[in-house]
Amino acid sequence: MEADAFVRRRRGTMTEEAPVPPPGSSPPPVAGASAGAEARWLLGGGGGIGRGLWGISESSRTSMSFISPPPPPLRLGGGELQKVHFSCVAVPNLLGGEGDLHHRDCGGGGGDDEPDYEGLPVGASTSTHMLAGAVAGIMEHCLMFPIDCVKTRMQSLQPDPAARYRNVMDALRRIVTTEGVLRPIRGLNATAIGAGPAHALYFACYEKLKKTLSDAIHPGANSHLANGAAGCVATLLHDAAMNPSEVVKQRMQMYNSPYRGVLECVRAVWAAEGAAAFYRSYTTQLTMNVPFQALHFMTYEYLQELLNPRRQYNPSSHMVSGALAGAIAAAATTPLDVCKTLLNTQESLTIRSSSSSSHPGPQGQGPGGGHKNNNRQITGLAHAFRTVYRLGGLQGFLKGVQARVIYQMPSTAISWSVYEFFKYGITKHQHEKRRAQQQHREAEM
Repeated sequence: MEADAFVRRRRGTMTEEAPVPPPGSSPPPVAGASAGAEARWLLGGGGGIGRGLWGISESSRTSMSFISPPPPPLRLGGGELQKVHFSCVAVPNLLGGEGDLHHRDCGGGGGDDEPDYEGLPVGASTSTHMLAGAVAGIMEHCLMFPIDCVKTRMQSLQPDPAARYRNVMDALRRIVTTEGVLRPIRGLNATAIGAGPAHALYFACYEKLKKTLSDAIHPGANSHLANGAAGCVATLLHDAAMNPSEVVKQRMQMYNSPYRGVLECVRAVWAAEGAAAFYRSYTTQLTMNVPFQALHFMTYEYLQELLNPRRQYNPSSHMVSGALAGAIAAAATTPLDVCKTLLNTQESLTIRSSSSSSHPGPQGQGPGGGHKNNNRQITGLAHAFRTVYRLGGLQGFLKGVQARVIYQMPSTAISWSVYEFFKYGITKHQHEKRRAQQQHREAEM
């Protein structure tokens, strides 16, 4: 074996370099003693590696006179000996009862490491991202739906006197006591139907573009620019799938909503306003969500570099990073969210107030010139901005900011935690399946 050959070479070298001393004199220093000390450390020290792996006897080790600690590099007769690499086997108590071996690879060998869940198996990555993203999106929206209902109502510019709330908890309490326990979750099924495919496209597109753009901008490293750009493009697909569900959901969340179910709401909106009503707020949604997602992803990835630099599966770091990223992005984009809610809900009180303030009708016909203005609609982001400013001033753009931040912090924390959990679980399952197949093939050979 290599170890026996190594010992024989060392003994031969020491015999040639060290002559036999005369009787009564002290032995001279052994040539290459430092090298011998390193060999002693390899063969006999360090927890008994030589004894445990190569079967070197105690007498063989003690018969070699080595002195001094092992300084690198190892030299034999003027030549430099290359560093020895060996791979350890992950078997408990292999080294003579000295303790378990914790590292599979002990010097650069190709051990069977744990799967890197950031690098998913080729050919299955897209489906894995889509499945994990769909589950994360559904859980995120369903768990936080009551807070979302409160946010929608608190963003109303002209709320009914019975729907004026002091804060989030006051709103939840009054909604439950006056309208029933199930009222805060009306429209939940519409959200679940839209959130699944929307988040599947969202995460799959983000992960694919993030890797592609990072390799192009900063090969081998994380790029914040790539993260932001990937999040913006992913938002286009997410909002295209989610916008119709948002329209139905928010109309059912409003106080005194005339709709009893999702299908009734869809039919009524389609008949009264046409198919375009389901995408009336799409440009506003993109205007809001593009900067929101850019801030969200860049903040999340930056916090992951600080809290989880090795990018391992770490639930606490995913939760904290997601919550902080969601809070910052939500607070910064609240004015656009107020405009989006107005475009989606088309509140009748707000429309009448806007009409009366901008088009006072002739005498005897009331505000807006009779019934004509009752059919007016708020269309476009600019119109929504003017309406919000006219009725609420600058403070109108911050309506519901507290509820929005309270909603987004746990929402994004849940989304990232669930997404990373399922991504890790699916990847680990695929890795173990491949390893079992490989072992089966080796056993058949």
